[in-house]
Amino acid sequence: MGPRVVALLAVACGSAVANVYFAQPLLPALGRDLAIGSGALGAVVTVTQVGYGLGLFLLVPLGDVVDRRRLAVAQTLALAAALAVVGAAPDAAVLLAGVAAVGLLAVVAQTLVAFAAALTAPERRGRVVGLVTGGIVTGILLARAVAGVLADLAGWRAVYLASAAVTGVLAFALHRVLPSQELPPAPGYGRLLRSTVALFVREPALRLRGVLALLVFAAFSTLWSCVALPLSARGLSPAAIGAFGLAGAAGALAAPLAGRLGDRGRAAWTTSAGLVLLTASWLPLAFTGSSLWALAAGVVMLDFAVQAVHVTSQSVIYAARPGARVIGGYMIFYSAGSASGALAATALYAAAGWGAVCALGAGLSAAALAVWAATACAPRRPSTARPAGAARRTPPDASAAATPPPAPPAPGRAA
Repeated sequence: MGPRVVALLAVACGSAVANVYFAQPLLPALGRDLAIGSGALGAVVTVTQVGYGLGLFLLVPLGDVVDRRRLAVAQTLALAAALAVVGAAPDAAVLLAGVAAVGLLAVVAQTLVAFAAALTAPERRGRVVGLVTGGIVTGILLARAVAGVLADLAGWRAVYLASAAVTGVLAFALHRVLPSQELPPAPGYGRLLRSTVALFVREPALRLRGVLALLVFAAFSTLWSCVALPLSARGLSPAAIGAFGLAGAAGALAAPLAGRLGDRGRAAWTTSAGLVLLTASWLPLAFTGSSLWALAAGVVMLDFAVQAVHVTSQSVIYAARPGARVIGGYMIFYSAGSASGALAATALYAAAGWGAVCALGAGLSAAALAVWAATACAPRRPSTARPAGAARRTPPDASAAATPPPAPPAPGRAA
């Protein structure tokens, strides 16, 4: 797959996922404009993540049974329409319905990640997945800064209306550039959904990576769904609040690095380092009230750690079981963690303040590290995720990424 196609996929993925995070620096403005109380503002993020989770379960598996090019273009066009609805929302009910649709359709990013993985040779797959995922990371980080600047200039509605226009242009570009892909015969849609659940029941590596995603992204969402509230109370504008997303731009560097380490068989080491760094990040974050430099340092640490673990997990699970539905199944844990973290953090902030929010984030991070440590110390056992014919025994997570996965289905045309 050529570098221009990889770049387009990275931009499209980043743009799609950015729509899920636009609301985070805008929560105070949304609350004032649509009369939503501070304790209930987390519902905006939670409803978006619930929609995202439904999309992961219901839409992403379609990438294993229909032409991914047509699926991606159709989802992107529908996403543009949903963004326009949010931008024109007259009240909280319409806003919540619109952001749920945005979350549902933003999973086109995962369809494109699976597309990129399927069209890439096994020895380059980790690097390409890392580059495309790096686009997602950049989109998440820039989403807050862009949303804050546009909101300061033209109001929060302009954020969603501008994104609707950009998304429409990207749909046209994807239609022009992406190849059609011939897929092997697959089971019916209902059976495909059931098989997604069955994969995570059978495979220890997939279950472990799913649990890590649940806890890691609950911690991630604990910070980003709530940090706008104490900063707004200090008088910072949406643009200033969003600018802290740029402090976490170092997280984008973690994505390709983690992908390369996964290709070299260092998935376990990368996961361990990422989880330790994630847990440590909450120490500077706890001093946000007295130092914005401490907040910036904590954001860099947290975003770098989260993306290192996330990219490594995607490389591991795709090596174990290639297919869009496996990526989608893993991302359901991501969405559930993000939704629960957002709801818990905003409610806890309203009840007990920023210190309690940091305690929650640190507890979630430490829990992820404990789960990983317990697995690493468990007796070694064969993993059913390991490709057939491999003689060496591996722990449940295993360095699946270190073993070349089966060759992907031959595409109709190479990208």
